[in-house]
Amino acid sequence: MEYIDQYRHEFGVEPICRTLTAAGTQIAPSTYYAFKTRPPSRRAVRDEELLLEIHRVHAANFGVYGAKKVHAQLLREGISVARCTVERLMRAAGLRGISRAKGPRTTISGRGPDDRPELVERDFTATAPNQLWVADITYCRTFAGWVYAAFVIDVFSRRVVGWQLSKSLRTDLALDALEMGIWTRDHAGQAVAGLTHHSDKGVQYVAIRYTERLAEAGAAASVGSTGDSYDCQSLSTRSREDGVVPADAV
Repeated sequence: MEYIDQYRHEFGVEPICRTLTAAGTQIAPSTYYAFKTRPPSRRAVRDEELLLEIHRVHAANFGVYGAKKVHAQLLREGISVARCTVERLMRAAGLRGISRAKGPRTTISGRGPDDRPELVERDFTATAPNQLWVADITYCRTFAGWVYAAFVIDVFSRRVVGWQLSKSLRTDLALDALEMGIWTRDHAGQAVAGLTHHSDKGVQYVAIRYTERLAEAGAAASVGSTGDSYDCQSLSTRSREDGVVPADAV
C-alpha cells in the first residue's frame, strides 16, 4: 500500500496493480481503495495510544528503560497493557534500554599448579629497555563482533613492542605478540636475554608453548596474583598519562 501511495501520481493505481499482479503479488485496485477508506482498527488505535505512553516513559527515564521496566511503570500508572505488547511496540519503534551485559572474558586462569614466581611485586619501573616487559589481552567491539588484542609493553619506554589481533583467545594470539616483540628487538640489535616477562595467570601465558618460548629467548617468567585489579595499576596509570595505550588496554 505504501508503494502504491508513493507512485500512484506518476503511474496510476490500476497500472501499478497490474504490474504487481504480473510480478506475483496479486492486488486489485478495489483492495487498495478499500484499504484507504477503511477506518483504522481498534488494535491500531490502541497501539498508537500505547506508543505515545511508551515514548513518554522511555524519555522520562533518560532512555535507559527496557520493555520490562517500561511495562512495570505503565502498570504503576494504571495503564493496563501486556508485556508482550510493550515489547512489540518498542521493537517496532526502535526503542531499547541500556544493556548491562559485560564484554567478553579475557582472563581464564590456567589449570594445574603454577610455580612461576612473582618477580615484579607491583614495581613497574625499569632503568633501561628490555629489563621488564608486561603482557596482557583486551578486547574491542567491531562491526564484525568482538576482537581480542594481545600486546607486550616495554616498561622503560612504554612502547608496545609486540601486538596481535584475533577473533579467538587461543595461545597463538599471545604467542604471536611475544614473537613480534622478540623480533622487533632482535631486528634493532637489542638482546632480550635476561629480561623479566610479567603477565597474569591466563591460560595463554601459562601454556607450555609460551613458557618454552620465553625460556628460549632467555626471559624470566613472572606472574601476578589472580583476579587482582591492582596488579598493573601503576603501569596502566603511567601508560595512559604518556598516551601510549588506551585506558582499557592494560
